[in-house]
This record gives sequence, C-alpha cells and structure tokens, in this order.
Amino acid sequence: MNFQIVSDSSCDLGRERAERLGVTLVSYYVSLDGERYYREEKDISARAFYQQMADHPGVFPHTSMPTVEDYLDAFRPFAQRGEAVLCICLNEPFSGSIQSARNAREELLEEFPQAQVRVLDSRLATVLQGLLVLEAVHLRDRGLSLEAAAAILEETKKTGRIFFTTNDLEYLRHGGRIGRAAATAGALLRVKPLIGYEGDGLVSDGIAQGRKKSLTRVLDLFYRYLERNQIDLTEHYLVTGYGLDQEEHQDFARRLLDGLRERGLPAETLGGLQIGVTIGVHTGPTPIGVGILKREPGAAEN
Repeated sequence: MNFQIVSDSSCDLGRERAERLGVTLVSYYVSLDGERYYREEKDISARAFYQQMADHPGVFPHTSMPTVEDYLDAFRPFAQRGEAVLCICLNEPFSGSIQSARNAREELLEEFPQAQVRVLDSRLATVLQGLLVLEAVHLRDRGLSLEAAAAILEETKKTGRIFFTTNDLEYLRHGGRIGRAAATAGALLRVKPLIGYEGDGLVSDGIAQGRKKSLTRVLDLFYRYLERNQIDLTEHYLVTGYGLDQEEHQDFARRLLDGLRERGLPAETLGGLQIGVTIGVHTGPTPIGVGILKREPGAAEN
C-alpha cells in the first residue's frame, strides 16, 4: 500500500468494517452521566449507546473529541515502518478532532522527521464521512500515491448530500440546534424535523407531521434531488443510516429501493451504517436517512 488510512470514529463505519478495510479508527469519547467516558467502538458500541439513551429518556449524553495522544498512538506505528498516512477527520466547524490530529502530526515529525502524514478535513459528517473514507480505500487499493488520492478526495468531498429525520426534538434543543420554544411547539404539534447535509454543514429541509410522514418526506426529497440534479447513481455511493431501530431501518431501506426501481433508477446500496455517537447525541436514538457521495469509476462496493 502506498499509504495507510486513519479516521476518527465519527465516520460511522464501525470497527469491524474499518478493520476489514484496513482503516484505523481513532475514537471519540461519550459520557452518559458527565463523569465516566467511554471510547466509541472500543468501550461502547453504537447500539449499546442508543440502547442506553432509549432506556434513560431525558438523559442527554456528551461527547469529547479524540486527544493528541490518541492520534499519536494511531500514527506512530506507521511512522516507525516508514508508511505514509492519510487521516480523514470530521468537519472542522463541528469538532476540534482535526486540530488534535494536526497537533499530533507536528509532534510526530519531531520524533520521525521523515514521516508523511496528510490530515484532511472531510468537511463532512456521519455516513458521508464514512463514504469519503471508503473512497480513500478505493484509491489506496488502486495504487494511487498519498498526494494523488488526497487531491481527488478534496473534490469528492464537495459532492455529498444527506436527507434524514429524527423523532425527538429535545435532543436537538439540548444540543443547541433549536430553541426551547421550537422544541416545545414541535412536540405539541407532533412535528418532525427534516434535516439535510450539503456543502459543509446542516441545512433545513422542512418539517413533517408524525414519524411516518417524515420518513416518506425524506424519501420524496431524495428522489426529487436526484431528478433535479440529474444524478447518475452508477457514479455515486448510496447508503442508508439509522439509530437504534433496525426493523424500521430495514423497512425504510426497502421503500427506498422500491422507489428507485419504480423510477427506473439503479437500486443498490452499500447497506446501512449505524449513525454513531457524535451525531447521535444531537438526534437521540431515532435518526434515519439516506446519503450519496460521488465516486471514482470502478470504485468497489465495500
């Protein structure tokens, strides 16, 4: 391999898939009580995290970013072997994780002056960051150099789009995403937010009344986006993301694929990625949605 890949755990690939792809994950930390912190995908799985939230409504977890030492521990074995590293981090406005990675790189160069470490701001989050990591794997496995792959990824990261919803506005309120009045009014009216990710940040895609209508609206928005932008799905990764409810996710994914077939579009996804703690603390245990990201020709379905 011309380079190794490191990502913070906010990419939501999960440790098992990451290990299979040869990707090193650096964990975020999450606390359910403000005292004990657990390493994501090491000390606590996404499913266990969501189950804790579901079992303790009204408890709002907190996350903490990876430390400089965490990144040094990830980088050092590769530097010792003379292997280049591409580190892909969560969108910088969302977290200081990337600054920890940059500081770790500077410390590493004092110890290994010849080390090659490129720290890339994905400008993405959750499953889109995961898709960018998958694209990095594809480019690595094609034999591209670190710099050549990074140049492609800088363009690829501009093409991501997510459509999703969540069932509980209180987590968004507690995280500062919406105000108390809006959360209270939304709860009384059973309004569910439709949230998107485009460019390098969150956007509002409107509201829907009730969970079933919000899921249908997410799919409708996605289909309209494909049509309006003349998206060729054969040139994109397509993935669904979910929180705790696997059965609901399976039904959502089936409806997504059925809708694509009805429109004569390619109906194939990478499957579902369980949305991790960095987004989950803001959405609660019920996020669900769909995301796409452009890929290089010949990219494998990992």
